[in-house]
Amino acid sequence: MEYYKNITTFEELYNTCTEQSTTIWQTAMEHEVDAAEISVEEFRAIVKKSLDAMKEAIRTGLKSREMSISGMCGDDCSRLQERFQTTGALFGKTFEKITTYALATIEENLRMGKIVACPTAGSCAIVPSVLVGAAEDLNIPKEEQINALITAGEIGRIVSNKVALAGAVAGCQAECGVASAMAAAALTQMRGGNVEEILNAAALALKNLLGLTCDPVCGLVEIPCVKRNPFLAIHAVTASELALAGIKSKIPPDEVIDALEQTGKLMSPLLKESSQAGLAKTRTALRLEKEFLK
Repeated sequence: MEYYKNITTFEELYNTCTEQSTTIWQTAMEHEVDAAEISVEEFRAIVKKSLDAMKEAIRTGLKSREMSISGMCGDDCSRLQERFQTTGALFGKTFEKITTYALATIEENLRMGKIVACPTAGSCAIVPSVLVGAAEDLNIPKEEQINALITAGEIGRIVSNKVALAGAVAGCQAECGVASAMAAAALTQMRGGNVEEILNAAALALKNLLGLTCDPVCGLVEIPCVKRNPFLAIHAVTASELALAGIKSKIPPDEVIDALEQTGKLMSPLLKESSQAGLAKTRTALRLEKEFLK
């Protein structure tokens, strides 16, 4: 458990990787193995199980039009697929995959299907859609996909040392925002980015989502949660592209987390998963809530 006492910040992670000439995933894996007292093979099998579950959620979600219990969501993925079959996306096939995979996964969550909370159920589609969609088009081997997922997990773990990854604590910036940072890191890892570029990608993604509220309509993880997932998956890709171009976050990753924590504390409780303000109290949301309660 010495690792968790020592590496609690991104600066410490960067310094450790630099001193030991290791990648983020290697550093994280080594110490996870030591902490859990398991073999490398056992640890990677656990990560592979999560990766496989992500892919299964995508496959299942792409085929279904089943609506959620509320009846408000569930067929957006099918609608998007139908459009792309007749009119290709402006940004190409990878864009199509990432956006449809994101909707497929988050809609499986609404149907109570099997998903991987990464880091939460409401943000469960961002990491899988970016990692799986990009890996397919870039022909990334499964072992490298596992490495990328380990990297994503390490980003989430370090953020969680300071801020609880829950909309009720810090708004959706702590859920979809952190998921976007994790996805940006995973993608940058798969595309050959170094430690500094990976951390910059995470910081760029997260700092541009500070202040994102959690204001679910009817108190359900549906509106606006469903559509946030594909939007912030593409947001993660943008952060990765910038980082790989050598563009840095002028604010270091740890200070971005400090800002995330401060913003969460300053945010009104009405905008932190209570459904008492924001989108949740618009005229249409109130009508939907009335109909749902009937």
